[in-house]
Amino acid sequence: MTLAPTPPMGWNSWDCYGTTVTEGEVLANAAFMAEHLLPYGWDTVVVDIQWYEPAARAGGYNDGAALELDAFGRQLPAVNRFPSARDGMGFRLLADRIHGMGLKFGLHVMRGIPRQAVRNRLPVEGAGFTADQIADESSACDWNTDNYGLNHQHPGAQAYYDSQLRLFAEWGVDFVKADDMLGPYYAAEIAAYQRAIQRSGREMVLSLSPGRALSLAHLEHLRGNAHMWRVSDDLWDVWEDVEAQFARMARWAPHQQGGSWADADMLPVGRLALRAERGAERLSRLTLDEQQTMMTLWCIARSPLMLGCDLPSSPPETLQLLTNRDLLAVLNASRNNRELLRDGDLVVWAAESTTSADRYVAVFNTGMADLVRTLPAGDLALPSEPPQGHIGGDTPWEVREAWSGECAVLVLQHGTPALDIKLSGHGAQLYRFSQAWAEGAGVGRPAVPPL
Repeated sequence: MTLAPTPPMGWNSWDCYGTTVTEGEVLANAAFMAEHLLPYGWDTVVVDIQWYEPAARAGGYNDGAALELDAFGRQLPAVNRFPSARDGMGFRLLADRIHGMGLKFGLHVMRGIPRQAVRNRLPVEGAGFTADQIADESSACDWNTDNYGLNHQHPGAQAYYDSQLRLFAEWGVDFVKADDMLGPYYAAEIAAYQRAIQRSGREMVLSLSPGRALSLAHLEHLRGNAHMWRVSDDLWDVWEDVEAQFARMARWAPHQQGGSWADADMLPVGRLALRAERGAERLSRLTLDEQQTMMTLWCIARSPLMLGCDLPSSPPETLQLLTNRDLLAVLNASRNNRELLRDGDLVVWAAESTTSADRYVAVFNTGMADLVRTLPAGDLALPSEPPQGHIGGDTPWEVREAWSGECAVLVLQHGTPALDIKLSGHGAQLYRFSQAWAEGAGVGRPAVPPL
């Protein structure tokens, strides 16, 4: 069975806690997810960067940080923030508690090997080499000083990744976010990491970051070695970041398939930045319309969904954003997802259900002013022929708009406008068109309110 057959959905500690998340905070968010979001498919809890640094601070990285490592140069959880990691337990007990809630456990890791292990010439487990022999000191991240890259011409490089992933497997890790992999594109590192996962004896979803200027030229290599990959740098709660993803996801969406997903990045909704990089504690600076637009685009483009907020302290409207079944239906069971139209501030996307004859149309207003349009059937990619067995020349549809929940019966006639839309600034609507019941243009159906 394909791992990650639908886009992964979960929570990641980065947007809210940056480098300083604690075990208690992870468990509080996991418990909230299990109670309120798991029935909707949200099932993965990810501890982001610096979980192995006891002195990690909010708002940035410590150059030359002292890390918790084992005797083989592998990162261990800092026990001052993850007390269950004492006595060499690593993340085993935390993962067990999260698994006990019916959820999956994930962690973040940087490309390469800790510089601390290189300085101390720590041995690579079972390989007969030391860290200084396998490091590529010329290959370093430009925003974090924890690691060097690996020299994959040396057999000890693969041995180190094999050792690291064996340890993660022992802890019960289900999801690995491997960072500093895509900008520039480190093909040898990515392939070595996937080999290590396969040799670990445990299935793990592999997510690659950060994705700046990621090219479609890497598509086949990505599909062969990862389950999801970012297509941009970090996205935050500003409209410009969201708007930039329209063009990126229009390029990547036609290539989405089970087990390999282009990732538009985390969802900065709800309460953010309790101890994070970008600004003070706040509710998302995106308006509700902008948050709905972001959710609509991510879902119709079939991006993975990763939350960055503190779930227990986020407002009720955040939960409503995340539990919209129409949105999640297009995320999990659609095909032929693509941008149809750009006309000024209007953007139109379409997709088809994989479980029925239903069609989806998403309309977006990227401008600030209200937008009013009438869209003909040809601009919605709806078939003009009536369904099989239907009597009459017109095509009837039952139409539901996801955010308002409003329904209507719409009859498409040749050359007749199909859909009147009114979008507020930075707003979106998602329509589900259903023909399944349509026979005799809705005869015998109860009246439904207009859209």
